[in-house]
Amino acid sequence: MRYFVVFLFSILSFSVFAQTKDAQKQESVTGTIVSDITLLPVPGVSIININKVKGTTTDGKGNFTIEANANDTLHVSFIGYQSIKVRVTNDWIKNATNTKIPLTERSYTLEEVIINKYSLTGYLQIDSKLAPVKENYRYNIAGLYQGYEGGENSPNAFKKIVSSVFNPADLLHNVFGKKPTEMRRLREMKKDDTVRNALANKFDRETLAALLGVDKNEIAEILERCNYSEQFITTANDLQIMDAISGCYEEYKAVNKN
Repeated sequence: MRYFVVFLFSILSFSVFAQTKDAQKQESVTGTIVSDITLLPVPGVSIININKVKGTTTDGKGNFTIEANANDTLHVSFIGYQSIKVRVTNDWIKNATNTKIPLTERSYTLEEVIINKYSLTGYLQIDSKLAPVKENYRYNIAGLYQGYEGGENSPNAFKKIVSSVFNPADLLHNVFGKKPTEMRRLREMKKDDTVRNALANKFDRETLAALLGVDKNEIAEILERCNYSEQFITTANDLQIMDAISGCYEEYKAVNKN
């Protein structure tokens, strides 16, 4: 009887362990990214699960596998194609089918480019002064936990610094205070190398805006409130923008806490 009890207990323990393991098993979906015109696979496409802040890229045959649960949203993007969002369904997960996702090529209209000429003399000391140089400096005020970028493209930097000294919490409260959940994703975004690599190759703010759940115009507003120059806002890649917002958010939390 004693051996039977031990045997029964072992079976029950194994059953509970198996159920726990299955519950902890992460679900995933597979798919293939193709061109909607040629129907050929597109390699190197970035797929990011916005809900889990996890990313991957398609292989040479356009195939991908990514961790996802039902109702998660996948952001699919690639240079030269229009970015799309795909909702994960229960059927997609249960059937484990290799779903084909078409991407549409993006058409660009090139604007006229005007190249200004500089009258150079051939003497380095003189020509170095004739060529315009834009300088932006990022610096801190001791005890304030906030950084500021000043320079030719940030004429109101001093005014912003003074206002922040007297009322540092209110400066960014309307930006960060209304989106605490979205801003907390920044830490997860910095952990995933695939997400970081995808953002490093982008300048359109689309993927970053999707991950943060904000409008692209709001990103520029956030950086302005963080006293970044117009030159940085318009020229930095999405990874640099993400790191800038992340640093500003951490400073905002530190000031709010103090």
